[in-house]
Amino acid sequence: MDSSTLRLAATDAIKYWEPRRILYNFVLATIVVIYFLKGLPRSREVLTLDFVLFLFLLAVLANVAYCAAYIVDVFAQGTALRDRWLGYRWFLSVIGISFAAVLTRWFSIGLFNNPPSP
Repeated sequence: MDSSTLRLAATDAIKYWEPRRILYNFVLATIVVIYFLKGLPRSREVLTLDFVLFLFLLAVLANVAYCAAYIVDVFAQGTALRDRWLGYRWFLSVIGISFAAVLTRWFSIGLFNNPPSP
């Protein structure tokens, strides 16, 4: 892939994936809020500065993981199957959001249903 093709593929990937990052973060945040509310009043016990910083770290890591879609997308756009890929990359988005949602649910259950003992 020459530099102009790479630039076009990267630009196309950014245009496609960045608007979907909003949905990705919304889904993950909704899961965290649901499990926080479900764990009330016990889940309030974990609300410390360290815990909020830990949640921030997890959110950043989730967004770094989201960037894995760029690697797959740019690679696929560099192949002879580019046109077909552009029609199916929504599937990668669904799989990625679903996988992240399962991980977020798992972490949320552990974080909010097992607060530290006094």
